[in-house]
Amino acid sequence: MKKWMPWIIVAIIVVGLYSWGKGFNNTAVELNENVGEAWGNVQTSYQRRNDLIGNLVNTVKGAADFEKSTLEAVIKARSEATKTTIDPSNITPEQLQQFNQAQGGLSSALSRLLVTIERYPELKANQNFLKLQDELTSTENTIQTARVRYNQAIKPYNNHVKKFPNSILAGWLNFEGKPYFDAEAGAKNPVDVKFDFN
Repeated sequence: MKKWMPWIIVAIIVVGLYSWGKGFNNTAVELNENVGEAWGNVQTSYQRRNDLIGNLVNTVKGAADFEKSTLEAVIKARSEATKTTIDPSNITPEQLQQFNQAQGGLSSALSRLLVTIERYPELKANQNFLKLQDELTSTENTIQTARVRYNQAIKPYNNHVKKFPNSILAGWLNFEGKPYFDAEAGAKNPVDVKFDFN
């Protein structure tokens, strides 16, 4: 029996390591899929916004004397935002920052468009425009929710691959931590509110 004892111990260690590795890998794959699904929901929300912006721009184009440069800025920002694509399985902080900048540029151009519209009472009374504006507001809320849910999906994944001893296997199996969505650049600065009563 003594001569079999080392083999039994080795077999127990091998089975234990196999179970640990299998459990780690399967959990990491499942959590990574959850991250991919959450990222898909973020992209779907941004796609809805892009589609609505196209309809909004076409509605606004019909308004007489509307500022052409404002519309062109929105169209250009929308084009830049749709060019930026990310593979959620290999997402890096730099890619996420680039994506945020593109989407932030679109948000900024869209805000300027909506502020400019305030000077056009006939456009503000247009039912198609009002409906699109309401849908855009709703979509912005959906985007915010999707981003929060993406961050919520990232947390268990990062915890799983960064905690010891899982971090050892994560390095061998190329499971890396993923970046969180962060506030857009300049979001921490106070908003300069000006009222023009003229």
